[in-house]
Amino acid sequence: MGRNAIYPGTFDPVTNGHKDLVRRAASIFDTVLVAVASNPGKTPMFTLEERVELSRRVLADIPNVEVTGYTGLTVDLMRQRGIKVVVRGLRAVSDFEFEFQLANMQRHLLRDIETVFLTPQEQFTFISSTLIREIATYGGDATEFVDPLVAAELRKKGRKS
Repeated sequence: MGRNAIYPGTFDPVTNGHKDLVRRAASIFDTVLVAVASNPGKTPMFTLEERVELSRRVLADIPNVEVTGYTGLTVDLMRQRGIKVVVRGLRAVSDFEFEFQLANMQRHLLRDIETVFLTPQEQFTFISSTLIREIATYGGDATEFVDPLVAAELRKKGRKS
């Protein structure tokens, strides 16, 4: 069995920070499954299908990355795919408490998994999808924080608001 990992998230939208973490995870693992969660508890700017497609296009230059959409528990997708490692990003100390709790819950639900935390490069530590959506909603320019494909889609969504 290869060294495979999953990087789950809502990716609404996928940012340069996400791509940085995916690229680095792909240098560590044989394959990285970027799992775009439907996350019904949130109200996303982009549909699940749009988020999957944008992520596929943005990450297309990383050969050992696959992107899929999913609904339900991440651990169920991990079981289906035989993946035992979860990659999570930590931008700041404030992220740690939630991520630590999530990692322990996932390990409780699927005993033999491990969580690997990666920190982004310094220039990406303040970027979040939430902030990017807010910039777009108010007609701001998020170009430096996202891939040009995402920036174009944000401009379209921002105009509709």
